Amino acid sequence: MDHATLAQRVKQVALLEGDFTLRSGKKSRFYFDKYLFETQPDILEAMGLEIARHLPAGTTRIAGPELGAVALAAAASLAAKIPFFIVRNAKKDYGTSKTIEGKLEPGDQVVLVEDIVTTGGQVIEAIKNITAAGATVTTVIVALDRLEGGRENILKEAPHIAYHPILTKSDMGM
Repeated sequence: MDHATLAQRVKQVALLEGDFTLRSGKKSRFYFDKYLFETQPDILEAMGLEIARHLPAGTTRIAGPELGAVALAAAASLAAKIPFFIVRNAKKDYGTSKTIEGKLEPGDQVVLVEDIVTTGGQVIEAIKNITAAGATVTTVIVALDRLEGGRENILKEAPHIAYHPILTKSDMGM
């Protein structure tokens, strides 16, 4: 699927209009429902291929913060044949009580995949968790950037990390 078709498909299935409160607390007149586009096989496959295409050489792991980016990280993992792991939002209070689910080794070179970025808060927290585990986040790849300051916030916290959006709201004519 080419870039323009991917943008149109995401807009077609996931753009909702109305009054919404975003995870960041910001108010918006539009909302991209990640679950509506991530559950469409053609879109998920195309996103996985696009993410895999943008992985830098030397990537040893792909990370996906729960819950929204897990399907994207899995799709990229399948496309690139590189293992992925999940970054929890909070440490679970049962079982192994980990914030990282799956295998992550000190020294791993990680690409963090995120579904939608508004302010970048969840990405920044995930970077901290991965770094605390002894790995290095080299790149953040975002399925959809709302162009509302997230990129700038992420790069302010982690200027050494490359940032690449697959789509932006501009790609959808917004």
